[in-house]
This record gives sequence, structure tokens and C-alpha cells, in this order.
Amino acid sequence: MAEYSYSSQPDPEFAPFVEAFKFDPPLRSFDPVTRRAKYNDLFIKGGTKAYASRQPKDTEYCVADHQVAVHNGSIVVRSYIPVTEPASTFPLLVWMHSGGWTDGDIRVDDQLLRAICVESQITTVNVEYRLAPEHPYPTGLNDSYAAVKWAAESASRLSVDLKKGFVVGGASAGANLSAVVAHRARDDAFFKANQLTGQLLQIPAVVHPEAVPEKYKPVLLSLEQNKDAPVLDRPAVDWFFEQYGGAPTNPEVSPLLYKSHAGLPPTVLQICGMDLLRDEAILYNKLLQEEGVKTKMTLYPGVPHSFHPFVPTIAAAVKLEKDFSEGLKWILDGAP
Repeated sequence: MAEYSYSSQPDPEFAPFVEAFKFDPPLRSFDPVTRRAKYNDLFIKGGTKAYASRQPKDTEYCVADHQVAVHNGSIVVRSYIPVTEPASTFPLLVWMHSGGWTDGDIRVDDQLLRAICVESQITTVNVEYRLAPEHPYPTGLNDSYAAVKWAAESASRLSVDLKKGFVVGGASAGANLSAVVAHRARDDAFFKANQLTGQLLQIPAVVHPEAVPEKYKPVLLSLEQNKDAPVLDRPAVDWFFEQYGGAPTNPEVSPLLYKSHAGLPPTVLQICGMDLLRDEAILYNKLLQEEGVKTKMTLYPGVPHSFHPFVPTIAAAVKLEKDFSEGLKWILDGAP
């Protein structure tokens, strides 16, 4: 979108790090085992450093891993539950990690979610969905959806009161999964009694580049503007979608293309200016608003996709983390 083109210019605080964020060779050039090890090492180390000062005391929360039955197998989810005296119940956040549907696991956002659990006093469930291309669409999506249902059904054991809040969220590909989960839940009788109250979409992918409707092509300028951006360039986006599978025009792959977004819960969107995905996320925000969905969108000019764990002290990263917590509070307060 033309009015946001300025945000592709590097933030002065981030500019010294631009070259360091260009992976050469790109991670996708490695075999799956090596690539995933490199991705996990990068993000686990980044998260450990970024969130070290926010880590709660062990006595303030409890962590447990659970097996959740899914089609043709089971997956691991990790729960983080605040510990209070006297015992209480909490709202629920179910989180899907980043990684282009191909990489990552529950360790990627583990440090962040420990902090959020205690700071926001919210039970948090971290989903380790199965990865493409070994498990292409719709496996990761179905796993995530099964985990959200499991969490709702397990409210009592997770010290959850869904009436206090029921939020889904994720980053990048995880935000894509979260957006589709929210649409599925809207139309699923199971969730009539367990309605989602919000979704947190951080740097979301919401439309396949080859599936952009003609009427929107003139406004999705970031596809060209940021095609060579650090972290996530156009070849990487194309490769991730190819690995994930699913028809580009399928709304479960490209949630921007759902015929209706009406009835979705209040939505927080966090968007990076130097991100190829920038304009599709801004458009998604606009489409949701037009159909009566409450939204809270924040743009971070001059920084690329997934920048924040690696330069946590620059102002844009500090603001993103603050906005995440405040966005979650906005949802839990009923999106006033």
C-alpha cells in the first residue's frame, strides 16, 4: 500500500544489522535435519537472550507436556499455568510457532510464553504441530485445530475459565494457522459454547503471492518492494508455500480469501514495515474491520520479519513486545 511504502526504509537503529539478517546460504538450501537444527538453534538462542530478564520464578508457574491425539498419531503440547495463592482460574492462550510450516517446535517461543503466562496471568498452551513437507497441508492446520479443541476440553485440568478469555495466536506461519483456526471455529458447533474471544496475529502470512485477487494487486506493493528483504525474501516465501502444499486459492492456505470474515473475534495484528508480508496483513486488517471485526493493528517501520528476538533492545523491538502484552490485555478486557 502506497501510504506504507516509507516503512520499507531501514529503521536507523536497525540499519547496522541489515547485512547480518541476510542468511547466506539461505536456510532452505540445507537438508531438512540440518535446516531445522539451524533454525531452532537460531530462534532458541535468540529467545533465551531476548526474554532472559522477563523469566518468572519457578514458583510462579508450572509447566507440563501433554500428548494430544491427532489424525494418524499424536503431538506434544506444552502448558504453562500461573501459580497463585489461593488457587484460581485463568483465561487461555493457545499459541502456534513460526517456521514457515516446515521448521520450529515448542522450544522456539518457550521463553516468551513462560513470561506471558505469569505477566498476563493466563494459561498458555504451546502447540508442536507436525511439519511439512513430510506432513503437508492440512496436517499442521488439523493438528493446531485439534490442540485448540483439546485445550478447551481440558479447561479444568489447565486451571482455565474460558469465560475469562479464549485466545488463539501465532507468529508468521503460526499466525496463518491461527487465522484459519479462528475461521474454522466460527463455523464449528463445538465452539458455540466455547467461543474464541480473540486472536493475536504477529507478522501473519494471509495470502499466497500467486493467489492475490486482481483487484488487490495494485495495493500489495510490499510483494515487490520487499522482495529482497532480510530474513524473508520472495524466493523463501515461494519455497515455504510450495513445501506446505495446498492450493494457493484455498482459503485455508490463504485466509485473506475467505468469502466472509464476519463473526471473527477481536484481532490484534503486528506488522513489520520491511516485510514482504506487510501489505497483505494491512489489507487483512481492513477487510476484517469492514465486516465488523474489532482490530488493533500496529506497524513497525523499517524492520524485517521476525527481527525482534535478535535485536531486543532497539526501540522497535521493545515496542513490539509491549504492544503484544497490551494487545492481549485489550482482548481479555473485551476489546473496548
